[in-house]
Amino acid sequence: MVLEDIISAVTVFFFQQTTDSVVYIILQILYIAGMYGIFQKCGLKGWYALLPCLREDRFGEIVGMEKEGRVTAMLQGLSIILHEASLILYGRSGSDDTGFFIIAVVQFLISLSLFIYMIRLCRALCEVFDRKKRWTFLWVTLSGIPAMMWGWLKKYQPLWKVDEMKHDAASFFSGSKAAVLDQGLTVNLEERTATEFFKKKYLLRDIHMYIRPGHMVLLLGGSGAGKTTYINAVNGYEKAKAEVVMNGRNMYKEYKDMQYDIGFVPQLDLMRGSDSVYRTLADAATLRLPSDFTREEREARVNEVMEIFGLTPVRNNLVVKLSGGQRKRLSIAMEFISNPTLFILDEPDSGLDGVMARELFQQLRQIADQGKIIIVITHTPDRVIDLFDDVIVLAKDANRTGRLAFFGPIDEAREFFGKEKMEEIVKSVNRQEEGGEGRADEFIMKYAERGVAQHV
Repeated sequence: MVLEDIISAVTVFFFQQTTDSVVYIILQILYIAGMYGIFQKCGLKGWYALLPCLREDRFGEIVGMEKEGRVTAMLQGLSIILHEASLILYGRSGSDDTGFFIIAVVQFLISLSLFIYMIRLCRALCEVFDRKKRWTFLWVTLSGIPAMMWGWLKKYQPLWKVDEMKHDAASFFSGSKAAVLDQGLTVNLEERTATEFFKKKYLLRDIHMYIRPGHMVLLLGGSGAGKTTYINAVNGYEKAKAEVVMNGRNMYKEYKDMQYDIGFVPQLDLMRGSDSVYRTLADAATLRLPSDFTREEREARVNEVMEIFGLTPVRNNLVVKLSGGQRKRLSIAMEFISNPTLFILDEPDSGLDGVMARELFQQLRQIADQGKIIIVITHTPDRVIDLFDDVIVLAKDANRTGRLAFFGPIDEAREFFGKEKMEEIVKSVNRQEEGGEGRADEFIMKYAERGVAQHV
């Protein structure tokens, strides 16, 4: 009987007090109509208010809390799904009381979380409309009334609109492009976008650079700054609105012919532990070398690459028996088998101690000295920084879009940021809530203005 009483109470709370309540329905209509007006006042399209989930997502955008708005939208969606599932289950004769109870409890927890997030969004909305925080209580109890007042009465106006919340650096663009030369790598990336909740989201914008042959380049940036997105755009794996030219050839237009001229070594290798070192490289040679290579030519290339990376003594060892450093060298050797012009490595020193890491980077330096371009992501750059020529620094602007905060020689980077260590540079552009100094917009603007000045 106790379980039945609880189920009955939960049912009344969730369904009779919501779906069957005329007052609730009226308040919901007023809330939607009011949010329609609020969205328009804040510079968004009013029809966003008509769609559940999307409405909550845009609510977060209005108050500058996009992450909280996204979470609220997801909670709202889950609540709707569980609500409908509970109605169906409750309407069936002989339904499982325990199953219904579990769904009802989960919905209660989701509703509680949704309530908390709505309090946070409503408090922030009070700041946007320059109203006292006590309005929050009215918003979370009788939301339709304040929504209609703020949305349609002229006396209630926001202090700013959504597009006015953007920092100058977020909307500033250099307008200059890197020169396209016959040798080297030119990247002119206008934007890389994705669509989330029917909204265009910028992942990267306004990134332009020319990298000379024989240069080893460090790629820096905090979490979410767009390092992986940038790499994927450069190697053609995920195309952006960009022009990527290597040695006079357009990467996007001639991708099939040029894909093996780029070597990419991910952080996690994909090697079979039961294969030998030689067999692993032989398979890579079969896949990556031109089909007109003879068997003897492929074997010669495998032996050459093993010698370059010091793998000849362990040629017959199983991959699973290799040390961490040997395994890293083998994963790099697999990509180097095709003799690429551009070599990109994502944390090749992960899991290696200082000595082994330095040996690995010295080998990469030797490869760069052969006229190759090498771009490396590493979270411990200062122990090998003397081996690099240039550094790329990506940072999130006020709109959380990956932007170019600096590109150039190592010594110039130290002077530009006023920092001696590369790790300090990353800290300076990281957001304050991430333990950084929150100066990303400052350096994005400074670098963009310097680029404009150089091209005047």
